[in-house]
Formats: sequence, C-alpha cells, structure tokens
Amino acid sequence: MRIINLNVNGIQAAAERGLLSWLQAQNADVICLQDTRASAYELEDPAFQLDGYYLYAAEAEVPSQGGVAIYSRLQPKAVISGLGFELCDRYGRYLQADFDKLSIASLLLPSGHGGDEQLNQKFKFMEDFAHYLDKQRRKRREYLYCGSLFLAHQKLDVKNWRDCQQLPGFLPPERAWMDQVLGTMGYVDALREVSREGDLYSWWPDSEQAETLNLGWRLDYQLLTPGMRRFVRAAKLPRQPRFSQHAPLTVDYDWLLSV
Repeated sequence: MRIINLNVNGIQAAAERGLLSWLQAQNADVICLQDTRASAYELEDPAFQLDGYYLYAAEAEVPSQGGVAIYSRLQPKAVISGLGFELCDRYGRYLQADFDKLSIASLLLPSGHGGDEQLNQKFKFMEDFAHYLDKQRRKRREYLYCGSLFLAHQKLDVKNWRDCQQLPGFLPPERAWMDQVLGTMGYVDALREVSREGDLYSWWPDSEQAETLNLGWRLDYQLLTPGMRRFVRAAKLPRQPRFSQHAPLTVDYDWLLSV
C-alpha cells in the first residue's frame, strides 16, 4: 500500500505546475491533499480527476480557505467529513475514508501564523484534536492520519533550530503536544520509523536563499495508530518535484488495502 500526502497551497496552482500528471504516475493507493482552496463542485472539473481514482472533498465555508481531498483507487466503505468542532468543520480541515480494518484521513491544522488570535485558534484546534485522538485509541481498527500539521517536532526537523524556537511551528507548547501524541498516546510518526536522517523537510520559506540553503521545516506527517507501526516499509520526502511550498510525503506499507 502506498500513501501520498501533500499540502498543495491551492489545487489550481499546483495543477498548473503539473501536480496531477505527477500523481497519476506514482502508483499510489490513496492520495491525501491539504489546503485545496476549492469547492467540491470545482473539484468535479475533469482537470482535477485522476484515471482510476475516486475523488472526495471536504470544503470550507469560504472555499478559498482550507479544504482537504482524498483520491482513492478503491471506493471506501464510508467517507466522513469533519470532527464535530467548528475550527475544523468550518474550514473543511478533515476528511476520512473507511476501508476494511483501516481508516485513512486527510487533515489540515491551522498554521498559527498571523498573530496571537490565529495562534490561539491553532492551540484550541490541537486541544480538541488531542481529545479526539485519545478516544480513537479505543476503537478496534487502525487509523492513518495524513496531516499538514504546521509544527516541527524535534530539532532535526528544523534547519537552524536554535533560531526558530520562538516561531510558530516550533514553540515549546506545540512540541509538547507532539510529545503527547507520539509518547503518551502511542501514535507513530511513519517517516521516523524508517529514517532518523536530518535535512528531511517538507516546507520551505518562499525565498531563493531558503531553497538554496535548504532552510526547511518538517511540517507534514503520516501519523499511525500503534498497530500500524510494523507495516511501515519505506518513506520518501524529496525536495523535487515541488508543486507548492510543501513537498509530497510518500510512505509504503506492507498492507493490502481492501474493503
């Protein structure tokens, strides 16, 4: 099973850079996109379809903000949109596809950039989502969350980490939240199951210097319930090709997806 997730910073712009033809060639079973900035109606356009895939979308009240989507080769048993709290559902930040014994979700957290109000909204979202994750641990099925989380967990996830400790995305409360998810709750960071390398980033500031010096952050993840840990086989987070400020994360699992 191959899963790809990518924050596209607007699917229209990413498509113009060749996203759809690249995705078509990746042999993925499920593709999770974040920050589509498009309505479900707009995504019905043939320009956004992939041959051999079903497409599902969760849209924001204002489609130019947020939105997530899932492409799946198999038609899921069920598709669930939203988590039941406003900061998620109003902005189309969560979409879940249910298969046999496994649910795969596309998740977009608030960035927390733009001032105290936006940062507080992010913290509130994180608090509500942590309660949700805690409840899911008691379910008799596995979960795989493809998330653009806008936070880096460890020092090796940020270039020049000492200079970034007071910036949203690498603040102590954000990192402590990730410690809780991956520690106390037992969830698994798929990439770190197969690689402890540094300089593996998924987002770069929009500047030539950031690109040249690889001044990146790892803000995008595949988070797994503990039962999925032993099925992780390989993960890639390449700098190129790029269709947005984010890089696509591809993870292969020794798991046969079925309905």
